[in-house]
Amino acid sequence: MRKPLLAALALVLAACGTAESEPSSSGGALNVNLSPDQKRVTAQKDDKIASKVPEKFRTKGELVIGGSAGTAPPLRFYATDDKTVIGVETDIATLVADVLGLKPKLEVSSWENLFVGLDSGAFDVGLSNITVTEARKEKYDFATYRLDTLAFEAKKGGTWRVKEPEDVAGKVIAVGSGTNQEKILVDWSTKNVAAGLKATDIKYFQNSSDYYLALQSGRIDAYLGPNPTSAYHAATSGQTEVIGTFSGGAAVQGKIAVTTKKDNGLVAPVQEALNQLIANGKYAEVLQRWGLSDEAVPASEINPQGLPKT
Repeated sequence: MRKPLLAALALVLAACGTAESEPSSSGGALNVNLSPDQKRVTAQKDDKIASKVPEKFRTKGELVIGGSAGTAPPLRFYATDDKTVIGVETDIATLVADVLGLKPKLEVSSWENLFVGLDSGAFDVGLSNITVTEARKEKYDFATYRLDTLAFEAKKGGTWRVKEPEDVAGKVIAVGSGTNQEKILVDWSTKNVAAGLKATDIKYFQNSSDYYLALQSGRIDAYLGPNPTSAYHAATSGQTEVIGTFSGGAAVQGKIAVTTKKDNGLVAPVQEALNQLIANGKYAEVLQRWGLSDEAVPASEINPQGLPKT
């Protein structure tokens, strides 16, 4: 799964040296360190919160964090050495581990094996852009840390904006197959046709670089995907812009959360750690570093309302 990501990086990010001569993204308003040496934001251990971590985790001395690296920047992806996992998810994971007084151990898995790992106890927590859903709440506990937002990304400089379903009528829009955003786009198109408007011409591509090339060539009007990837690409490339954002849960505001096996005792101290990081500004530093300040939550919640069962 690494090669498409590296290809996407090569196509949409121009490598250059910062003042510290680190590989970085450039071309837009956001300049991000892509090297293995991340110089991450760090936090101090909080003894009171750390004491609430179940003994079996404290004895082990580490927090095993599972996640997929098969996502596009800035979520969880490989650095320029093609082996070090970096991104906003790893930064938040290491901050939480710092507060809990545990050494972060970042593990990589496929998306489906992430949940297998949580079920078996191979992973203590999962941080991988996991949305809270009512179905998942039956097996897992959640401590929220970001909003789940979708974005329409278009070529920079246009006047078209997407605020409601009618705005995509007759447009050519790319989306990932089998995703929640595909379902939303199909539903919108169906609604528009029923109202006498033109259908949306929905296109599918294999990876991020294909979407971005199609945008630049004018073969599509927009790409509908996760807001973090679109916001990051727009900010680093300087070639595109976000023209509309919506909840990943449609009528319900989706929320991204640290995920633990239900009743393993970790969710409460993790939530407390996140709330401390929100209060002391470390959390905001990480989101700003990756261009995701607009996805900040005012406080971490345990097991809030999730996306409904389908």
